[in-house]
Amino acid sequence: MVASVAGLLFIVVIVFWQVFGRYVLNSSPTWTESLSLIIVLYVTLLGAAVGVRDAGHIGLESLLVLAPDKLRQRIEFVIHALVAIFGAAMVYNGLMLGESVISYKIPNLALPEAVRYAPLVLSGLLIISFSIEHIVALIDGTEVEPSWH
Repeated sequence: MVASVAGLLFIVVIVFWQVFGRYVLNSSPTWTESLSLIIVLYVTLLGAAVGVRDAGHIGLESLLVLAPDKLRQRIEFVIHALVAIFGAAMVYNGLMLGESVISYKIPNLALPEAVRYAPLVLSGLLIISFSIEHIVALIDGTEVEPSWH
C-alpha cells in the first residue's frame, strides 16, 4: 500500500512537471506521459493486490453471512482458491506477454516494453501469497490483519 501511495504522489509530480513545462516553459517534456502511464499500471495492480490482502475484492457478503458456519468457511476457502488461480493466470500471462515484447523499447524512455507487464507478474505473485495467507487463516480459525489501519 505504501508503494501504491508513493506511486500516486510520483504521478502527481510527473504530471505537474508536464503541465508546468507545457504552459510555463513552452516546452513540454516528452517522457512524462509515458512514465506516468507506466506508473499507473504499477499503482493500480499493487493496489489490487492489497485489496485481496484486506479482503476488499468484490464479494457477496450478504449471502455469505446467511450461510451456516461450516458452509461459509468452505465457500470462503473456494473464493480464496479461485482468487489464487486468477493470480496465477496473471503471472503466467504477464510473463508470456513480457517475454514477447522484451526486445522492443518504449519510445521516449528507452526501457524495454516488458516493464509494462512486470506489475502484472508482481501483482499476481502477491495475490497468490495473500490468498494463501487467507486460506491458512481459515484453517487456523484466525483473521488476517488488514495492512492499512
